[in-house]
Amino acid sequence: MSTSEKPEVVERGAKDGEKTKEEDGKGGFLDTVKDFISDIGDKIEEAIGFGKPTADVTGIHIPSINLQKVDLVVDILIKNPNPVPIPLIDINYLIESDGRKLVSGLIPDSGTIHAHGEETVKIPLTLIYDDIKKTYADIKPGSIIPYKVKVDLIVDVPVFGRLTLPLEKTGEIPIPYKPDVDLDKIQFERFSFEETVAILHLKLDNKNDFDLGLNTLDYEVWLGDVSIGGAELSKSAKIVKTGITDIDVPITFRPKDFGSALWDMIRGRGTGYSIKGHINVDTPFGAMKLPISKEGGTTRLKKKKEDGGDDDDED
Repeated sequence: MSTSEKPEVVERGAKDGEKTKEEDGKGGFLDTVKDFISDIGDKIEEAIGFGKPTADVTGIHIPSINLQKVDLVVDILIKNPNPVPIPLIDINYLIESDGRKLVSGLIPDSGTIHAHGEETVKIPLTLIYDDIKKTYADIKPGSIIPYKVKVDLIVDVPVFGRLTLPLEKTGEIPIPYKPDVDLDKIQFERFSFEETVAILHLKLDNKNDFDLGLNTLDYEVWLGDVSIGGAELSKSAKIVKTGITDIDVPITFRPKDFGSALWDMIRGRGTGYSIKGHINVDTPFGAMKLPISKEGGTTRLKKKKEDGGDDDDED
């Protein structure tokens, strides 16, 4: 348009309101389109920014083990690369040995993994030995069996939806067996009616397929039907697997407190005995407290030479 036509534009000033209205309408539509495209772009960027979480079994611990059960804790590290938290909906788990199920279950509503974060989820599991023995007769006490832990983590991730993260980890667990104990002989170090000091020569028969590291021993001894007491002993020793280990433990008692019957029994060459107690041991699978007991056994009573006895093992 030339400069001479400018007045005509001014002359149509009465219609400027309509023109402005029309232009505003076009601008609003274009702005809406632009906002829509911007939203789509943001959503595309967000979609590109989302990724699948990852998970890994970082360890399996045995916090507690005894003759009845073993407690396991499975540590699973989950990493969330997304800008929003993701819920961990369910955890399905299965423990099997040589393809045979030992225990299975489900843990619902297991928490939330923070945005751009990682969490270690701990899954506590328990194996009851009686259940295993009843189900699988060929699994013997004292043995070590292989196991496989299978875990399915079900998470809900924006854009991707529900995902299942499968995990596996293998290891070994024991089926512990309590050691047998025999009181081979009682060696009297100091022999008197007022106070008698003796050494109990114990034989511990470890039927497990793994060594036991003895830390402490507590015991009580009966000669005939009379308890002559006991003690707790800190004793470091290795109880060899599938073998017999000799352990010497001291005991002090006063024969006169138990009457003439015990005195007459001690003066003899042998007597019936019972022993009960516990041993605290270390194993390749963790610490254990195992019972020891023997009832109705027979042992030899021996005095040192200076007390009228002999020090050898002949009766």
